[in-house]
Amino acid sequence: MELPGFKQTAKAYLWSIGIWSALSSLTGWQYFIFDKSMSLYSTHGQMLILAEARGLAFALLAPPVFYLVGRRNVGGRHGVRHLLIYCLWAIPYLFSYACIRWLIFPLWDEASQRFLARAVTSPLLLVHDGFADIITIYVATLLAAHAYDYLQRNRRQELERAEYQQALAASELDALKMQLHPHFLFNTLHSISTLIESDGETAKVMIVKLSRLLRTALKGSGSDLIPLREELDFIREYLDLETMRFGTRLRVDWSIDPSTGAMLVPQLILQPLVENAVRHGIASSRENGWVEVASRGRKSALELQIRNSVGPGKFKGTGLGLRNTKARLKHLYSEEGTLSFAVSEGGTATATLVLPCLGSSDTKGPGLPDA
Repeated sequence: MELPGFKQTAKAYLWSIGIWSALSSLTGWQYFIFDKSMSLYSTHGQMLILAEARGLAFALLAPPVFYLVGRRNVGGRHGVRHLLIYCLWAIPYLFSYACIRWLIFPLWDEASQRFLARAVTSPLLLVHDGFADIITIYVATLLAAHAYDYLQRNRRQELERAEYQQALAASELDALKMQLHPHFLFNTLHSISTLIESDGETAKVMIVKLSRLLRTALKGSGSDLIPLREELDFIREYLDLETMRFGTRLRVDWSIDPSTGAMLVPQLILQPLVENAVRHGIASSRENGWVEVASRGRKSALELQIRNSVGPGKFKGTGLGLRNTKARLKHLYSEEGTLSFAVSEGGTATATLVLPCLGSSDTKGPGLPDA
């Protein structure tokens, strides 16, 4: 534990003096009431001064006790040793209190009901007459110091735990992105490889488009959230690649609410869903198929839908794309972002994303696909 700085020390003493001053004012009033009941002639002012003098002495000793308790790092197997140390601390505490109290204000004589001159008194008299009270205050100060130290350590642990969870979430999110990029790349390269021998010119054009896609993905790899219009630009480029591969077998429909273009969405959040739609809806079917990308704004949310025709076979929607998307939503939005997936009896698969509405609504900007 480092030595406290001047500001921290001054703050500790101000708090201690303030608290003890308030408690001492109550004690002074109690002294006065007790003397009245005993038919003594002390005044309230005299009792208040006496109580404040005692309180100031205790206030000056409290911060060192708090500091020493914090340094001991109490707990565990060293509890007995700490207890012995606290018992030894009681001795300097007793005499320190007596000396400070003696210097602050003259002693009060109950018999004569007056303050005594320092020349005829000694600090040891305070130890003799008030031993039990001083030890009681010392023990109470120790308990308060332990409680404060516990709260401080618990607060630090909570902050460290929160920072650790945040760092863990960020690292897991980065891992998910790194997992997504090669998955997308390998699938696209596979699509290109099927055309190299049969249609070399189309394969070259696809390679150029793929390089543009990769450049876009790498350019924004440091950002978690981007405007929806940029995400849709990326999806349109990707679907252009797939359209070149499947030709007339693939039809792409857009149903985009222009006011959603500026809303923020996680980068590449739609790509795995669109990829699943193409792979399981069109690539697995010999017949023509379609994919629809839609967006609409709600009062406090953005709804994105990827709908597609379904080919033969049963797709349960438990692949990497859906798992990855759900994991990213959990890290970015906790419970506020959801992903649902359903396949209707009519042969239509629907993936629905509901995200918190972040970013201002805007009219359709450059690159926003036409509805």
